[in-house]
Order: sequence, then structure tokens, then C-alpha cells
Amino acid sequence: MKGIELWGGLTVLAGLMALTFVACVFVYIRGLERRPPAALGEQVGAHKAVLVKVRKGEPMSQEEIDYANELVSEAGSPLAYAIPAVLFSMGFFYVVGCMYELQVHGGHPSFRTFVGGIPMLTSMNIFGQLHRVARLKNRVPTSPALVA
Repeated sequence: MKGIELWGGLTVLAGLMALTFVACVFVYIRGLERRPPAALGEQVGAHKAVLVKVRKGEPMSQEEIDYANELVSEAGSPLAYAIPAVLFSMGFFYVVGCMYELQVHGGHPSFRTFVGGIPMLTSMNIFGQLHRVARLKNRVPTSPALVA
């Protein structure tokens, strides 16, 4: 056996990608923390209610429009996608790390080897949710008078 071969190389790559994405998440979260909180954001359920109004094209107040613009811009930020990327790369790291250990020490893959698939699937759900909100960018009205 020469070097670290396929599974070892993928393990190193997954680890480096996870560290890179973690740095991006810290930058993204730091930017969110520095932003002044929206008044509507302090209310329970406001996020969902505003997004429903945007999806259905219902009338909105200027405060709701501002909050919707904030939500859509946050979800559309490339750094926001680093959050599911960290989860995916962590799960991938676990799976390929287990495969590397099996390659080095022998053995057969078991259910435990593929437990890393759970955060990978979860990350795809988070990515989909972010993408659905980001796609609403063109549906957010610019002023309350323009809402039908």
C-alpha cells in the first residue's frame, strides 16, 4: 500500500473543506451579529408570516417589506450556504475517514460507517430551505402601494 491512496486523500480534502467552510460561517455569523435587529424579528412567528405574505403576494406594511428584504438578502448570501456545506463536509469526513480506516486495518463497512450520511442529508435540506427563501427576491414588493 503506497501513501494514503483514495480514502485517505478524500479524508484530508474533506477536513480541509470543513475548516474552510467553518471560517466562512464565522464571518457570516459575525456580520449578522453586527447588523441591528429588525423590530419584526423580535416577534415569534414573524419570519414565517412575512415569507407567507411574500409567497402569496398579500398586502404588506413597509416594516414587513423591509424585514422580507432582510430575510431574502441573508438567505441569498453566498456565505449563508457555508452552513450546510460545513454539515455536509463533516458527514463526508466521517464516512471517508471510516472507509480509510477500513482500508488500512481491514474489515467491512457497517451501518456505523455510513452514519455520516445523516448530516449530509440534513445539509441538503438546509440548502433547499435557504434556496427557497433566496428565490423570493423578485417577489418582495418595493413599496406597500405596489402590493395588489
